[in-house]
Amino acid sequence: MIHSCFDTNQLKFKRNNMFPMRVVNLSFFILALSTWLIAQSNAADLAPSPHPSNMPPHKPGQSLSRWSHETPPTQPPQPAPSCGCEPSPEDFTNMKQYEAYKVIKRFKGIITSDPLNITGTWVGTKICDNDEINTYRGFYCDTPPGTTDLTIAAIDFNGFHLGAPTLDGFINGFPDLALFHANSNNFSGTVPDLSGLPYFYELDLSNNNFSGPFPTNVVPLTNLAFLDLRFNHFEGPVPSQIFYIGYEALFLNNNIFDSSIPASLGSSPVEYLTFANNRFTGPIPASICNTSRTLLEVLFLNNQFSGCLPYEIGYLRDLTVFDVGMNQLTGYIPLSFGCLSNIEQLNLAQNSLYGMVPDVVCQLAKTGNLVNLSLSDNYFTSLGPNCWDLLHTNVLDVRNNCIVGLPNQKSPIECHFFFSLPRHCPYIAYMPCEVNPRRNATCYERTHWPWHFDHSPPLLH
Repeated sequence: MIHSCFDTNQLKFKRNNMFPMRVVNLSFFILALSTWLIAQSNAADLAPSPHPSNMPPHKPGQSLSRWSHETPPTQPPQPAPSCGCEPSPEDFTNMKQYEAYKVIKRFKGIITSDPLNITGTWVGTKICDNDEINTYRGFYCDTPPGTTDLTIAAIDFNGFHLGAPTLDGFINGFPDLALFHANSNNFSGTVPDLSGLPYFYELDLSNNNFSGPFPTNVVPLTNLAFLDLRFNHFEGPVPSQIFYIGYEALFLNNNIFDSSIPASLGSSPVEYLTFANNRFTGPIPASICNTSRTLLEVLFLNNQFSGCLPYEIGYLRDLTVFDVGMNQLTGYIPLSFGCLSNIEQLNLAQNSLYGMVPDVVCQLAKTGNLVNLSLSDNYFTSLGPNCWDLLHTNVLDVRNNCIVGLPNQKSPIECHFFFSLPRHCPYIAYMPCEVNPRRNATCYERTHWPWHFDHSPPLLH
């Protein structure tokens, strides 16, 4: 097919105006025609010869009547030459780049907003030479395993503010894609099926306009190491299967997820777990201790978690951040929290926790890395000696509790009413790091620990 750049509407307009208005008076018409022919003949006699540079090359046997006053013979119409509007496969370094060009062109056609004119750089055939000529912003190339063809391996649209009604046919249109980052855009629709991308391992759709249930198309992606769905409008339950995927980072915060967290959480090798600002309910699964080999940060703040703080959290020896503020948790702080030797930020504020703040937890500010212990807006009644020392260092915040002798506490009436209600969480006087100080022992190593998380440790009521 020949692609033409001619404006067919303009051509039609010219053809329609090739015909003059009909002349009613025949004699006038003949007179006018005769005058016009004489004028044309005189103009031809006075016209200079055409410049040789404008003349076509002469072929033997070909008449030169075209450049004379003779009427040239009728020639069959010739097709319009190609204008080069559409690149051909030969214009690209390899077929992979040509196929990528077609995918980009289709996606460019459905872009609804582009305030930074990013798509204006998606031109030409140098898809993988964008560093030198500033084209195809957001696309990065590499050579897939087992081939020498340079092709698109990564897409980074972070902060581009592009809008499109779907990503289907785009992300999954690059068979060698390894990562797709699109933070702060206006993409929507459904997450496409990416199971046909063998090298894919990072997906960031944060701060967009996706909605609906958890995108089930990510569940089969067993090689996915990074999933970021923050700041969207996903809702409903989170499938238990996602915790069997080898995520290093799982960011689901600032959506509308409203289920409990399944016990399969303990099967995840995740390092960074962020579920903040949703509507998660139910208790924190005790199986969380099975993540002790990998888990570094837990952000569960501003949900609707309830129940007692699981003492199994004390097994998370490498944990640096644990934030469950603004929930409905209750009970004592388990003494096992004193085993969190690497904890830096511990936020239990705005819950319904009560009892004494364990001295072994406050001691982590002296013997460990603890720099922030937020316990405000609870119902604690007393502090250990090390805790009193932290009040003068701004490490410990116990405002709005029920601690006698401290300023900025709840009223006696409010405290009395709370303690008149039934309370069901036991006080667990158990520190696994004292029972067996082995650094690498975990809650699922029954030969090293006397109790597994499915069993009950000794209790003090």
